[in-house]
Amino acid sequence: MSWFRKSQSQAPAAQGGAPQASRAAPAAPRAAGTVKVAMTVNGKAAAADIDPRTLLVQFLRENLRLTGTHVGCDTSQCGACVVHVDGRAVKSCTVLAASCDGAKVTTIEGLASDGKLHPMQEAFRQHHGLQCGFCTPGMIMAAVDLATRKGGNLDDHTIREGLEGNLCRCTGYHNIVAAVKAGAAAMGGMRQAAE
Repeated sequence: MSWFRKSQSQAPAAQGGAPQASRAAPAAPRAAGTVKVAMTVNGKAAAADIDPRTLLVQFLRENLRLTGTHVGCDTSQCGACVVHVDGRAVKSCTVLAASCDGAKVTTIEGLASDGKLHPMQEAFRQHHGLQCGFCTPGMIMAAVDLATRKGGNLDDHTIREGLEGNLCRCTGYHNIVAAVKAGAAAMGGMRQAAE
C-alpha cells in the first residue's frame, strides 16, 4: 500500500468498538496583521489599514481607485506603473505602500490642474505619442521626471535613454520621442516664466 493510501486509512477502533478520537488539526498560521499607511496622493490625504505586503500600485488602484496607473508586467520591466514619490519617478509595482508612509505621491490623474492638461500630457496629445494608450500614463510620468531632472532642451538620445525602462508595444517610439521633446521644452518655458 502506498504512503498516501496508508495515511488515508481509518484509525483502528478503540476498545468497546467506538472510533478513536482524531487529533485536532494544527491551527492554521495567523494572518499577518495590517499596517496603517498615510500619504498625500495627488494633493489629497489618503490613509488605510493594509496588508504589509501591499504594493503601491495595488494601494493606488484597489484602495484609492486611481486606475490610470497600469500594471503591465508584474516584473518591473514595462514601466506602465510609473508614479512620482516625493518628486521622483518610481515603478510602483516594486514599492511597498507601507514604505511610502508620509510621502507625497503623484499619479497621472494628478498632473493636470484646473482642468488644463500638464504640458507633457498636452505634448503627447498633440504629437500622438500613443496608440493603444496602455503605456502612456507611465511614459508621461517618466518623461516629466526626465524633463525635471535634465531640463527642457532634450535631444533624442537623452530621451530614448531616459525612457528605456518604459516599453510601448504599439508604436515605433518616434512620436513618443517627439512628444517628450515638445513637452520638456514647454515645461522649461513654464519654469523660466515662473522665475
